[in-house]
Amino acid sequence: MNRLYTIGHSNHDIHQFLDLLRTHDITAVADVRSSPYSKFNPQFNRESVQKALKENRIAYVFLGAELGPRSEDPACYVDGKVQYTRLVATEIFRRGIERLQTGMKTHRIALMCAEKDPITCHRMILVCKALRPEPIEIAHILEDGRIETLAESELRLLRELKMPQLRLFEKPEDLILRAYQAQGERIAYIREADIYREDESGEGEEARL
Repeated sequence: MNRLYTIGHSNHDIHQFLDLLRTHDITAVADVRSSPYSKFNPQFNRESVQKALKENRIAYVFLGAELGPRSEDPACYVDGKVQYTRLVATEIFRRGIERLQTGMKTHRIALMCAEKDPITCHRMILVCKALRPEPIEIAHILEDGRIETLAESELRLLRELKMPQLRLFEKPEDLILRAYQAQGERIAYIREADIYREDESGEGEEARL
């Protein structure tokens, strides 16, 4: 079974970040930030991180256009807010998923975004959710280097959203999908307000209600 990792660069220095990748034998980083630049952490600007990775024999590919949390397609927005269900149905998103699936045959890939916690980042709530039906084992590299499986992250998301109870006739899988939907509504990018920003710690923060 193929395995896919995710990682948030947060406010690590580049050496810490590279150590995390090496610890888990990552051979390629797929950057899924819509805008691959950081005001507070310029070491993760696209050109800088690409250079550092290349020097450490780790491949870099930018997939922000395909798998980022924003979209150039007006049909993906309702009242200025991205709708993840519409975004995943686009041809460009599907092409991004196909590129990942092809890349996993030859590389050990980590999806990279800014958020340190996967449950508050589109890399899990959008991209990993789209990959759940596939025969892929998904694991998140946490800030301290520990691995959290996607299933463990999902349980943590349920606790965070206080959604431990099933509705009548509902299956556990239905509850998890409701949690994804609810979290997607919380973090989805809002176009008009352009709420996406970095907080003072330098960690990316996606739009929230």
